[in-house]
Amino acid sequence: MTALSTEALTRDFGGFRAVAGVDLALAEGARHAVIGPNGAGKTTLVNLLTGALRPTAGRVLLGGEEVTALPMHARVKRGLARTFQINQLFPEFTPEQAVTLALLEREGLTGRWWRPVAAHAAVRAEARALLDSLRFTATEMRAETHSLPYGRQRLLEIALALALKPRVLLLDEPAAGVPPGESRAVLDAVAALPRDVTVLLIEHDMDLVFRFAERITVLAQGAVLVEGPPAEIARDPRVREVYLGEAAHG
Repeated sequence: MTALSTEALTRDFGGFRAVAGVDLALAEGARHAVIGPNGAGKTTLVNLLTGALRPTAGRVLLGGEEVTALPMHARVKRGLARTFQINQLFPEFTPEQAVTLALLEREGLTGRWWRPVAAHAAVRAEARALLDSLRFTATEMRAETHSLPYGRQRLLEIALALALKPRVLLLDEPAAGVPPGESRAVLDAVAALPRDVTVLLIEHDMDLVFRFAERITVLAQGAVLVEGPPAEIARDPRVREVYLGEAAHG
């Protein structure tokens, strides 16, 4: 079954076509990456998938059901979660507090956030289990977020998205700004996610992409240039051409 798909998805900004008739299909449990040079339309595509932008034409389907007209929060409730290129975190919260709050939001219990801690024991236990699955130590769980290395902050954002129990997780450049020694830990944690979570990765770091993805879509000038398994993408002359062209003009 297809977890997430688009049909002729298009977005214009005035006379500029940022996304041009994109057809995309992610099977359930997929580990799929979208790559492309700067200006290829990758972030616009993510914003169309999540409902941050409305398409000029085309459709978005989640689990086979059309969600093109639904706002972001409605898509989240249907199982679509995302991370951002820039962290969206509360710096004074600990990871345990932040994930607990996300879990309460998922269950519609945020109005009870300030109840005694004991009242949230089960939710806090779930928060700790989720953070533990992403290899947070007990010390890191209780440290204020701003004190954590940036790679751990990026991983916390993934934890917050997972707290929503998504069927589809969109990762928008999760390694952006992360030192090389920490970026591998971020992608290793994502690669270890259970297969009931379908993952779409948008990423510039080709080493991470080819280590993670089982299928890759290459965008160029807003359109799909080529799609296939990593080995095919790596040897495709069209892919080399668009990236070499970017380097030549960068």
